Formats: sequence, structure tokens, C-alpha cells
Amino acid sequence: MARLKPWGLVLVLLCIISLNYLVNGAVDDNNSSLIGASFIFGDSLVDAGNNNYLPTLSKANIPPNGIDFKASGGNPTGRYTNGRTIGDIIGEELGIPNYAIPYLAPNSTGKAIMYGVNYASGGGGIMNATGRIFVNRLGLDIQIDFYNNTRKQFDKLLGPSKAKDYISRRSIFSITIGANDVLNNYLLPVLSIGARISESPDAFIDDMINHLRDQLTRLYQLDARKFVVGNVGPIGCIPYQKTINQLNENECVDLANKIALQYNGRLKDLLNELHGKLPGATFVYANVYDLVLELITNYDKYGFVTASKACCGNGGQFAGIIPCGPTSSICNDRDKHVFWDPYHPSEAANLIIARQLLYGSTKYISPVNLKQLRSL
Repeated sequence: MARLKPWGLVLVLLCIISLNYLVNGAVDDNNSSLIGASFIFGDSLVDAGNNNYLPTLSKANIPPNGIDFKASGGNPTGRYTNGRTIGDIIGEELGIPNYAIPYLAPNSTGKAIMYGVNYASGGGGIMNATGRIFVNRLGLDIQIDFYNNTRKQFDKLLGPSKAKDYISRRSIFSITIGANDVLNNYLLPVLSIGARISESPDAFIDDMINHLRDQLTRLYQLDARKFVVGNVGPIGCIPYQKTINQLNENECVDLANKIALQYNGRLKDLLNELHGKLPGATFVYANVYDLVLELITNYDKYGFVTASKACCGNGGQFAGIIPCGPTSSICNDRDKHVFWDPYHPSEAANLIIARQLLYGSTKYISPVNLKQLRSL
């Protein structure tokens, strides 16, 4: 019997490895085909650095933002908080090994996108006019345009059949948007006083819902099937609103919260409507409003010392006028503040919110929580 020479053995091994790669595909590296991807759309609550690459007035890539973000060694990344966003935490808990990469980052190509892409942008909204006070931002229409580009990349990476399966069956699409449409569009005095004279809150919310219907349908047409859509939180209770309206600690701005609640009711109806119209799609409603209001109302129950004062900011009783930056006052007990800056929750608050969305009951996340959505 002939003996196999050493170089022949190497050749055989290389052939076996190559065959295994062709059968299983590059996507099976690290079981990513089982885990799927996280596609994140929204505003500054979940922006992971897209605005770093825009000429915009809304930026968070300056210290002390990111001071508790371990992945960067405490350096700012463009996240509008001291640590992880809700999207970061949810991805970790679902077993995704890498944070969804910002779409505008130079390295958001090839295998880097396999675990997901983040399209969110500080100042962005459902309506294209939202956030123009910041000069530049990515509205949801543009974010979906960018996802369309990503979708084509997946076809090239995996082949059309595998790509469709990977995206529709294994991946989750999260949309966290709407607050800027209220605060930095409809209620913004400088830009919208004319609109408010000619358009009632009901009419404005109609516009938001009609735009969002088209946007979610477009994502469905691009193979999205597992959606989680957050409602608008109690934006009348953020430190900025309390400060500029000179409210007491336990007061909130009624008009902002009223519009948020009106929109939230319509959003829930929209998701039920789309669930009936779009075969195979699951729309999960994240009740962020009640969840955050619970944190604000009963902050001491969760180990916080304040739900009114920003940890990082300046101006007024609640440090709520000037955004967080290098010259800002900063608290020492960052994990004891519900709010990191005049607008955004701290990592400690994000952790509580994220875990309720992952494991909570239908009080805050329905019809299923995100752990259950992943396994559908």
C-alpha cells in the first residue's frame, strides 16, 4: 500500500477545509447564522456614532460622553450617554458578539456587518423636516435608504437565498424614533410656530403615522419580518423640559407628554394594522413611555437619587440647558442618576429599560418580549 507523502497530506487537509467552507458558508463563522443580526434605526437614544461622520450640531463624540463605555476604554464613541445604549445592551443579552456597527463608519463593509448595522442618528425623526435645527441628521427615510444598500451587500456575502433567510428569519429590526418629531419639529418655537397655527396636534400625528406606515412597509419589502418599535417616552419630564419651563422636581410639561401619548395610541393601532396586512411579520410594541415614567416616578425604588437632574450638563436647577461636553459639570455617582444629560438616560437607566424589553411582561413589551421574539 502506497504511503501518503507529507505534502500530499497537507493537500488533502486543505481540500477538506475548503469543502467544509463551501458547504457551511462564511456566515457560519462563530455561529452567526444561528444568532442573526441586529438592525437599529432611530435617533440619539440609540445612535452609536453615525453623527460623528456628519457636519452636524448634534454630536456626542466629545468627553465625558462614553466615560463608562468599557469597549472604548472610556473614550467617547458618539453615543449620547455615559456607557451603553439600550440597543447595545439588548444585543449583548441576545448573544450577539459585536455591537451593531454604525453605517457611516469606514469599516462598515464585508463581514463587519454580519451581526448588524446601526443607522440611528441624533436629531433624526420620522418626518424629513425633523431635526433641521441641527443642520444635518439622518431621518428615517434616509436610514432605510442606507439599509437598502446593506441588504444588497448581504446578497453578495451570502447569496440571495441564504441572505433572505438570514434577514427574515434570524434578524431583528428595532425602531426607536418619534421624540424629535415632537420636540424638535412640532413644538420647536423657532421653526414650527407657523406649522402649529395651521396644523393641529391630531393632524401632525396623522402625518407621522402615515409616514411611519410607509417606512415600516418598505422595510418589510426589504425582507424585515421581526420588528420592535418603541413608542415615545415621557419627553415632558426630561431635565431640559423641566429646566426651561422652570418646573418643580415632580412636575412635567403637560403638552409634550399629551402629544406623546396621543402618538403612542395611534402607533399601537398602526402596528396591529400592519400585523394583519403584512404576512409573516411580527410587530412588537415597546411601551417605553410607561417604563421610563415608572423610573422617573419611583426612582428611589431602583437605587437612583434623582430623576430630575442631569448628571452631565449646565444651566438651571436641573443642569438641563447646556448639553454634556468637556466644560460641563459632572456628577460623581453616575449610576445613581436616571438622566445622563439634559435629554438622554444614563447607562444605569438604559440597563433597566433594556432588561424589561428583553424579559418583561406585556405591561411594557407586547405581544412578546425580545427574548421570545428572537426564538420565533
